[in-house]
Amino acid sequence: MAHINTIIPETLEKLNLHTAQTDPQIILFSGCFTFTGGKDRRSGLILTIPLCTEQTSMEELSSTLDYLLGIPSDKCKARGFTVIVDGRKSQWNIVKTVVLMLQNVIPAEVSLVCVVKPDEFWDKKVTHFCFWKEKDRLGFEVILVSANKLTRYIEPCQLTDEFGGSLVYDHIDWVNKRLVFEKFTKESSSLLDELVVINDSEKSSHELLSELQQRRFNGAEGGGVAWSPMDDELLAQPQVMKLLDSLREQYTKYQEVCRQRSKRSQLEDIQTKVMQVVNWLEGPGTEQLRTQWGIGDSIRASQALQQKHEEIESQHSEWFAVYVELNQQIAALLSAGDEEDLVELKGLQQQLSDVCYRQASQLESRQNVLQSAHEFHGTAQDLSQQLDGLLGMLCADVAPADGAAIQQTLKHLEEKLKSVEGALVGLREKGQVLMDQMSNQTSWSYGKDVPIDNKDNVDHIQGVMEDMQLRKQRCEDMVDVRRLKMLQMVQLFKCEEDASQAVEWLGELLDALLKTHIRLGDDSQETKVLLEKHKKFVDVAQSTYDYGRQLLQATVVLCQSLRCSTRSSGDTLPRLNRVWKQFTVTTEERVHRLEMACSFHTAAEKGDLPVEVEQETYEEVETVGKALLDRLTVPVIFPDGSEQYFGSPGDMASSAEHIRDKMKLVEDRKLTLFTLPVACPSEFVFTLILA
Repeated sequence: MAHINTIIPETLEKLNLHTAQTDPQIILFSGCFTFTGGKDRRSGLILTIPLCTEQTSMEELSSTLDYLLGIPSDKCKARGFTVIVDGRKSQWNIVKTVVLMLQNVIPAEVSLVCVVKPDEFWDKKVTHFCFWKEKDRLGFEVILVSANKLTRYIEPCQLTDEFGGSLVYDHIDWVNKRLVFEKFTKESSSLLDELVVINDSEKSSHELLSELQQRRFNGAEGGGVAWSPMDDELLAQPQVMKLLDSLREQYTKYQEVCRQRSKRSQLEDIQTKVMQVVNWLEGPGTEQLRTQWGIGDSIRASQALQQKHEEIESQHSEWFAVYVELNQQIAALLSAGDEEDLVELKGLQQQLSDVCYRQASQLESRQNVLQSAHEFHGTAQDLSQQLDGLLGMLCADVAPADGAAIQQTLKHLEEKLKSVEGALVGLREKGQVLMDQMSNQTSWSYGKDVPIDNKDNVDHIQGVMEDMQLRKQRCEDMVDVRRLKMLQMVQLFKCEEDASQAVEWLGELLDALLKTHIRLGDDSQETKVLLEKHKKFVDVAQSTYDYGRQLLQATVVLCQSLRCSTRSSGDTLPRLNRVWKQFTVTTEERVHRLEMACSFHTAAEKGDLPVEVEQETYEEVETVGKALLDRLTVPVIFPDGSEQYFGSPGDMASSAEHIRDKMKLVEDRKLTLFTLPVACPSEFVFTLILA
């Protein structure tokens, strides 16, 4: 809006103000004060004061401001004013004086004063007056601001183009409308005064007519001389009556005209308001929605969009409130039953309802899309966090203590993966719902359906789902590798455990061999049976040893596959070999003793036969018996130098006693055989039988 310091002559002539140079309307219409229609963030009106170097006196400005403040309603005044003092073409002392004038005229109504300073600011020596320190005294806040920074305090859509805003304001148009209003107000006041005069005249006419008629009737009825009215009196009665009839007729017409004007004015007012609502909803309202079709790329972004949408809904709610009020007014007029206005009223009502419901539907649709987008981004964020947690588990080194710990870890991994799969399914469902909602959206702009390009939004949704699918697939592959590794570790622990068990079993067999396998048999037959049992016992031990070796070999292979150092197999293998060597030495000793016992019993049994036996047989029994007795006293010496005896000392003493008894018996037979005289064979047999 440019400065308007002069007014067109026609305007001054209409107001008859060209001779009254100090009238506040002259200054107001010259553009020194303007209500552009803009509002501040508190919904208060914005008053603009464009100052210039040649300025009207402060007294004239003060009176003009008083006149201007009579225009807004009390409700508007209660919200307070924001005053923009444009001092870019003025001097500092004038700006200061205007601000102080505001303090004297309207301190209570002013909320904020924005002094627009020039690009080259006033000299500091003349701007030492600090408005912010004078806030309590002034009653309002004053700020110095550049024109390009005025939007920090007032929305751009509420500022005219000279302050970098987009608000359209035509001061000439406003002046002309104000002239029409002033003329209407003046003529209406004059007409009201005339109506009062006419009303008083009608009363006087009625009184006159009544007096004339009363005089005539009184003369006719009196007992005195009859009254004869003058000619002018006779003529006055019909003239008065005619004038009264004319007044009544004109008054009736005037009432009808007023009624029609009032109805038409009300209808036009409703039509104007309806078009304001329709134009705003189909124009700026729809434009707000049209430019807000994003869904954001995160929860925070979607929340910001929801907040912006709430602001848009708040602005729409004001117009919807106007719609409700207009709808009630239209309904009241329809119930009055004026036939000529029914069609027009119904048309306005239908147009208003269609636009409002359509806009409300778009607001609701947008709200649903934003809610679905918020849920989609929330699910995507939760899924991303789950994938990060799963990836962290998979990247961490596995150092379980035993197979049970591995099984527990593997179970935890499977549960995590299952949760990720469920979250991904939920993400796909929410993404599909969101895309379906967006595909059903259309924008209504100035009465036309405008398709909405949601390609970027759809690409973003599909991109998020594909990215999550790829991340989930990578985690699945890593879980498969980790599962195989952990199963191998379970096998490793199992092999190590079974190998240790084989060592224990072999140790138990060795212990049983030393402590319980001590009998040598009472004869050769029993000894042979013991030898056979011992071979089977050795076979069992050999199988145990071979099983342990195989397990340890499997442990080595698994450790190589897992790329880890040999665990307990480094200790188990020496233990297994040590126990096996001890068992081997012990079993060899056991076999040697059983074989010696078998030889001893065989030789002894030959000496027991009732036939002539060579002396070498008895010597063999004695030699083998003594060697066996000596063997029983010798411990088993293991490769590490340690010693171990078969059985307890009592067991060994019992076995030795049995051998000695048998050797003594054979010795006795030998003496008997070789010291008796030669006799017949029958005597010899008898002697043996007795023996």
